[in-house]
Amino acid sequence: MVNFSVRGPFIVPSYKGKGGRTITQQGVKRFWDKHSEYAGRRGCYVFGIRAGKGGSPAYVGMATKAFKKEVFAPHKLSRYQEFLADDAKGTPVVFLLVAPTKKGAPNASQIEALEKFMIQVAVARNPHLLNVQGTRSAEWSVAGVIRGGAGKPSKAAAKFRKFMAL
Repeated sequence: MVNFSVRGPFIVPSYKGKGGRTITQQGVKRFWDKHSEYAGRRGCYVFGIRAGKGGSPAYVGMATKAFKKEVFAPHKLSRYQEFLADDAKGTPVVFLLVAPTKKGAPNASQIEALEKFMIQVAVARNPHLLNVQGTRSAEWSVAGVIRGGAGKPSKAAAKFRKFMAL
């Protein structure tokens, strides 16, 4: 069993102009200068926006080489910019789900499995997730537990969520 550890949320430095926000190369450099201990690590990451008491995931990715090579790659930055342009309030953040360090490379298949699972969790929270693959929702739901729609869950559903740690 691979036991990933959660790190973050880490604030992603962004430039706020009259037309919205953007993540600059200078902001990326500041991010990695501040969090250099994770630059060479591997695992999954979730980029999103933190606002008030909650937040919203925007993109889920995996880093089988290194977080520094993947999290702010140019094609990822363009997706984040779309999200920031549409979202008026909140602070851009990233969570890192870090694979344990062992001899040799972490198991890429376990990182891929975690990414697929996290995409499903994220798309249930934000149906407009920016990921292209893996966002098709399952065609089932459990009322008050997962993909069950709006409204207060029943007492049984709330107890089940707690029982299953969902």
